[in-house]
Amino acid sequence: MSQPLPQLPKPEFVLIRVEAPSEAPAQSAIDLGETGIPAGMIGYEYRPLSKLVFLAGIGERGLIAFATSGLFGRIAVDVATGHVVQIPTIDSARARHVNSDLGSFSQCVAAVIARFPFYAEDDEDRYEEVAEELRDLISDIDKTALADNGFWETFCDDVAIGDYADWDA
Repeated sequence: MSQPLPQLPKPEFVLIRVEAPSEAPAQSAIDLGETGIPAGMIGYEYRPLSKLVFLAGIGERGLIAFATSGLFGRIAVDVATGHVVQIPTIDSARARHVNSDLGSFSQCVAAVIARFPFYAEDDEDRYEEVAEELRDLISDIDKTALADNGFWETFCDDVAIGDYADWDA
């Protein structure tokens, strides 16, 4: 007889204070330091970097990468606009929209964590329903967040196919 998997503790939303790299524009460094970034989310779509990185060659005035996204991607703040963006791969020169600003990003992360656990592993009939609930939560916080093939839309699509059962956190 197989043993049930142990229950993981429910993730908690925590903001951490960060220091921008010295080459980042002063206002961006101040904004990041004052606002902070989420200490984590659920799964591997968002993991904060131990050291922020200024990416001068992407965007109008550069990006400040503050997290990883998946295996090779990065989450960053666009210095020119303040938008949070996703860079799909390390060598990508194109950024995808995530949120209108760092505060909205943090609020979306907090809402997703608060809604977790989403469903049980064997509760397949709830997968799509929960994904729609998350889409509503996220778009209520930031109308721009559900960009086509973007970070949040992809996350919700993964929820819809059962990738985030509570044992899978």
